[in-house]
Amino acid sequence: MKIEHVAMYVKDLEAAKDFFVTYFGAKPNEGYYNKTTGFRSCFLTFEDGARMEIMNRGDAVEYEKKLAQMGFIHVAFSAGSKEKVDALTNRLLADGYSLISGPRVTGDGYYESCVLDLEGNQLEITV
Repeated sequence: MKIEHVAMYVKDLEAAKDFFVTYFGAKPNEGYYNKTTGFRSCFLTFEDGARMEIMNRGDAVEYEKKLAQMGFIHVAFSAGSKEKVDALTNRLLADGYSLISGPRVTGDGYYESCVLDLEGNQLEITV
């Protein structure tokens, strides 16, 4: 069994797509639009074949995001090396994104940093 894709609603589909293309090397598909419901989506494919669906529709409800809450809390991306974790983290910080933690070695041995994306979603960058 493998995870086929993860999905998340976003306020700005184009900005979210650009973010994941720019910083994480995602390849977007052409997207989908349902004119009856106003639903839009775009699949992003990453280098190893993992996929994320970003979605938007006018009636999606937004809740306050907290750093520690029940449910899915972050998506982790493997950069491939400690140096690449540092470089991507520094690039995101230089471009104004917020750092939650790291880069650091965690208690369970991972080298990682955790940042917030343009809509406040937690992204982990690890080796």
